[in-house]
Amino acid sequence: MTDSTPKKKRSSSKTAGAGSPPPFELRDSPIQGRGAFATRRIRKGARITEYLGEHISQEEADARYDDEAMDRHHTFLFNLDDDTVVDGAVNGNDARYINHSCDPNCQAFVEEDRIFIYALRDIAADEELCYDYAYERTEGMDEESESLYVCRCGAKTCRGTILAPPKPPEKPRAVKKAAKRTQKRKAKEPSPRGPKSPRSRRTPGKGAGGRKRA
Repeated sequence: MTDSTPKKKRSSSKTAGAGSPPPFELRDSPIQGRGAFATRRIRKGARITEYLGEHISQEEADARYDDEAMDRHHTFLFNLDDDTVVDGAVNGNDARYINHSCDPNCQAFVEEDRIFIYALRDIAADEELCYDYAYERTEGMDEESESLYVCRCGAKTCRGTILAPPKPPEKPRAVKKAAKRTQKRKAKEPSPRGPKSPRSRRTPGKGAGGRKRA
């Protein structure tokens, strides 16, 4: 499972299953371990469930889970923002078992400091719920570290990894012009952001999106 960062979205509908069982159940998954499967039809745009867990700092998340020491990437961490991580392994719910897919039918979004899972399209009963973990690629990643993020979704569009797709290279002309402007800007205004965390992060969309480490 995985760690990511959700997108932000304005609060809209009530969570499907609020006050009643969620519209999915856990079963063995052909993707990995246990997965969440729809128990009825879920309409596009429906809020399916909330991703629950203990809210901890980035530093605490790094201390709890060391990918290299474990020789694998398997946690239930989900970045809420740059400072806060939701650890679904502590006080979490079944949302932590929603697996990754490169052809997702769900997406995670942040709403008022909470993470919710929404349906990207109509989902049929018995269909496995999945979203794209799109883990952040951190500086210094090599083939060995990337091998911890292998994807097993089996989709026709599978990119072979749960890491986010590499950003396409900029056009040469655009790079040259941007470089000149950037050099001037950097000389006057050093970047306020420190070095990136070595831990790859899963982050939901703003208003909706993110996920567990797998």
